[in-house]
Amino acid sequence: MALTGRTALLAAIGALPVGILAPSWTGMLAVNAPLSLAILCDYALAAPVRTLRFTRSGDTTVRLGDSAEVHLAVTNPSARRLRARLRDAWPPSSWLPGSEQAASRHDLTVPAGERRRVTTVLRPTRRGDRHSARVTVRSYGPLGLAARQGNHDVPWTVRVLPPFTSRKHLPSRLARLRELDGRTSVLVRGQGTEFDSLREYVPGDDTRSIDWRATARHATVAVRTWRPERDRHILVVLDTGRTSAGRVGDVPRLDASMDAALLLTALASRAGDRVDLLAYDRRIRALVQGRSAKDLLPAVVDALAPLEPELVETDARGLSAAALTHAPRGSLIVLLTTLEAAPIEEGLLPVLPQLAKRHTVLVASVSDPRTEAMTCARGTAEAVYEAAAGTQTQAQRRRTGEQLRRQGVTVVDANPENLAPALADAYLALKAAGRL
Repeated sequence: MALTGRTALLAAIGALPVGILAPSWTGMLAVNAPLSLAILCDYALAAPVRTLRFTRSGDTTVRLGDSAEVHLAVTNPSARRLRARLRDAWPPSSWLPGSEQAASRHDLTVPAGERRRVTTVLRPTRRGDRHSARVTVRSYGPLGLAARQGNHDVPWTVRVLPPFTSRKHLPSRLARLRELDGRTSVLVRGQGTEFDSLREYVPGDDTRSIDWRATARHATVAVRTWRPERDRHILVVLDTGRTSAGRVGDVPRLDASMDAALLLTALASRAGDRVDLLAYDRRIRALVQGRSAKDLLPAVVDALAPLEPELVETDARGLSAAALTHAPRGSLIVLLTTLEAAPIEEGLLPVLPQLAKRHTVLVASVSDPRTEAMTCARGTAEAVYEAAAGTQTQAQRRRTGEQLRRQGVTVVDANPENLAPALADAYLALKAAGRL
């Protein structure tokens, strides 16, 4: 039996002798029999907790930063009215700091044989699956002097999806894509172009584009034009090894890479290309392939939601083998990883020739804007050391990028805010150049 705050108040003002708070029921009854009897009656009239029945409904997914509503229906099968205080417990990351107590506790009254519903509003602060913990109910008697308390397991899961903040850049990139499809043509055929039309030669056109057969049939010199080919294959590879766990500002590198992957997926699927996703460190953590354009983005978002960095060194040979297995020849492989010198030189560079021989490779990496700010530090010895360290870090990243470019790799290096649009721009540039 739980003694309520009202009972404690009576004890404090002297209406209830202190002895009533002793664990011995005999002692309590001996000290103040009328009040003890009232407490016992109040406890007896409180609705039982064990027989309560619960059902859940509501949201099962929510984007990080948005709110989700989870409904809990409480059925009271007993013959007594339920007057209760209910706590619907969830992990701490299900709410903003400091708001858990107000959001998870509910007062409700359920008449005998009826049902009532309470709603818990979640606002998660981390990606992944949030599982409900136990439901605790404290059932009060009519006088509020005593209460019954019990716990129930009522499982429910809410999957917290990546926020996809870069979707604001999608309309402008789609406009450029429509312009590329409708008005842009190239004269020299690339691996990602198909024949579009013939037009009259003008000075400055590449002579390799002249169609001599068409020219022989007409009085003017005709040249072929090509347009970017649709239905190309793109494999987005997320490196989930230890380097993806580093935080840049308030954002883990992996989350910034996810955001860039989502924007590229949305853009490429609108362009008519086929997009697959592979997450890898020492084994495959997530794989999405063969989805239609309609189902692709939801499937990728759902696969990315529970991903967390693994504190292991990425197996570059295993990653390369997985990419070669899941990407048909002539694909664009977009590798979202680090540009730190050691992982690239010891891991990626030895296996890169095999990838670049069969595919077009693009490497995208998250840079730290704090490093650029450090290079401008002056005024004290500590600031000068910071500037030297920042300059050295930037120089190493540039050298690593140049090593990759010499292997024919396109490199995108941008801070978390600009990585997604920069990657989308690189994809459109490859389209325009006929390389995809």
